[in-house]
Order: sequence, then C-alpha cells, then structure tokens
Amino acid sequence: MKTFSAKPAEVEKKWVLVDATGLVVGRLASVVALRLRGKHKPTYTPHVDGGDNVIVINAEKILFTGRKREKKVYRHHTGYIGGIKERTARSILEGKFPGRIVEKAVERMLPRGPLGRVQLGNLRVYAGPTHPHAAQNPEPLDVAAMNRKNTRSA
Repeated sequence: MKTFSAKPAEVEKKWVLVDATGLVVGRLASVVALRLRGKHKPTYTPHVDGGDNVIVINAEKILFTGRKREKKVYRHHTGYIGGIKERTARSILEGKFPGRIVEKAVERMLPRGPLGRVQLGNLRVYAGPTHPHAAQNPEPLDVAAMNRKNTRSA
C-alpha cells in the first residue's frame, strides 16, 4: 500500500462558522488551528494547505480561566531601543480590536513560515455577531459541545 499525499488541486476547502460566546480562549484556538491545518481530515498532508476556512464571530465575548483577564500580558516591540510595549488581555478586549486575542492565540499555534502564513489567511475573526461571508454557506461548528471544559462556568 502506498502512502497518500494530497496535491493542492485535490484539496476541498469548506467554510466553518464558530461562535466564540462563552468559550475559553486557548481551547477555542486549538480547535481552530486544527481546522486551519486540516488535521481533522483523513487526507491531511503536512506540506499542503488542506485546511478549512474558519469564521469566528462574537470574539469580544471570549473568556479566560482564572485571573488571566487581568494578569495575562501581551508584549510587542516597536523596533526602537527600549521600545517594548505591554497590554493586558482586559485592555485588548475592552479596546477597539478585541478579535486580536483570538488571532494571536491561533497564530501562535500554527507553524511559522510560508505555509503557516497562508493557513492563517484562512481565518476571519469578527468582534460582533455579523459577518460578510453568508454567500459561502458556512457550516456551524459547536466547539462548546466537544468538551465540557471548552466553556467557562461562571
């Protein structure tokens, strides 16, 4: 029996819709990263972009466990001497772009390099409940039902 290796032309991409309301950030990000890479398919090939297109809505209603909302710090560097900047998860969620929390969590679970950047391009994150991809007929994916730990109990 020969090993199967998918070609880029043979890959069928679906559209998946995930509602992030009440979900834990890391658990959501791992499910989304798995879908973007295509590891849920039997035709998974490591060097081919065989994953689905994922739409995440209600990113502003995402939750952290413990005290991470106040204690977790996101750092970036401006490029200048002493230019390290810090923001807490709470300040990002209450700011203008709360979807960046989900984007960063997923980005850090994908491989670095050209293939990882292409796979990250298949992710769309929206802070509110509306999205402009209704024409693609995305299938809803219930991440909360996969595991009881995916949602946070008050």
